[in-house]
Amino acid sequence: MTIDTTLAIEYDINVYLVNSFTKSGLGGNPAGVVLGPPSLSMKQKTYIARQVGFSETAFVYTNTETDFKVEFFTAEGEVDFCGHATLAAFFVLASQGFIEQGCYTQQTKAGILHIAVDDSSIIMDQTKPLFRRAPHVKDIAYAIGISSDVITSTGLPIEIISTGLPDIIVPVQTGHLDILKPNFAAISKLSQEFNTIGFHVFELSNDKATIAHCRNFAPLYGINEESATGSASGALGCYLIKHGITDSLTFALEQGRSMGVLSLIQVTIDSKQDIIRRVRVGGKASLEGMKEVPISLSHIEDLRLCKVWNRYFSVCPMPSKA
Repeated sequence: MTIDTTLAIEYDINVYLVNSFTKSGLGGNPAGVVLGPPSLSMKQKTYIARQVGFSETAFVYTNTETDFKVEFFTAEGEVDFCGHATLAAFFVLASQGFIEQGCYTQQTKAGILHIAVDDSSIIMDQTKPLFRRAPHVKDIAYAIGISSDVITSTGLPIEIISTGLPDIIVPVQTGHLDILKPNFAAISKLSQEFNTIGFHVFELSNDKATIAHCRNFAPLYGINEESATGSASGALGCYLIKHGITDSLTFALEQGRSMGVLSLIQVTIDSKQDIIRRVRVGGKASLEGMKEVPISLSHIEDLRLCKVWNRYFSVCPMPSKA
């Protein structure tokens, strides 16, 4: 008997819904996590991310070179790395019993990164910082709806920094962060022109528990504003160390205040003789629920592969790693 392997099959993709970088069990930034998906096209993964409706969704695979391979998709397409979706992915793996406490590696388009899992938090390594030229202060000020002197009076520069994804780091006077009036079209234009994800705007904090409060705008990727941005937090941590804002190499950042969704992000920078050698970002997370996204698999082989993945993730948890 001949089997038609071109037969389209409806299949439900199970997506874990996670809040990353929560503060006291609340707030955080939501991300979707898909464990062991079938063979999906870029278009299908983008569709799933769009249906989930969060800023990013992580697709987690096992891998020969590392413990896991993780891909990140927004409603507009793939991005090289996402901090809060990484935290979400490893939180799901740990909380569902697929991995134990220990250290793991993940392959991403930003490189091979290390993840530490313990009973209270997930801590991820990011790449060493890359610094480059930023847009003119007047263009930045126009894009976020303030006068230039709100930026220049800080005595700090605007810089583009990447610890996995490039963001434009923008300082503003304390007290001005929540009254920004972002022009999303202008932010998108500058982000595209300077090949960045978006703007990460911060003000220094008067609260001893946190060093800075932040806002992140990435409308070019369909994210007008998000409440916690792991990748940009690593970049901001490098900025604060580079410009002597703090002598402490471990500190906390808050984000999401203007959205009414406070998030807490822990940053650790290993620096010696003004050279940043390691960047780590971590926090807590909580599982909020599940969502099923129906898709069509175009080949029976895709369904077979999907069953293999699901069997692995439901029956064969990874051993703990030292």
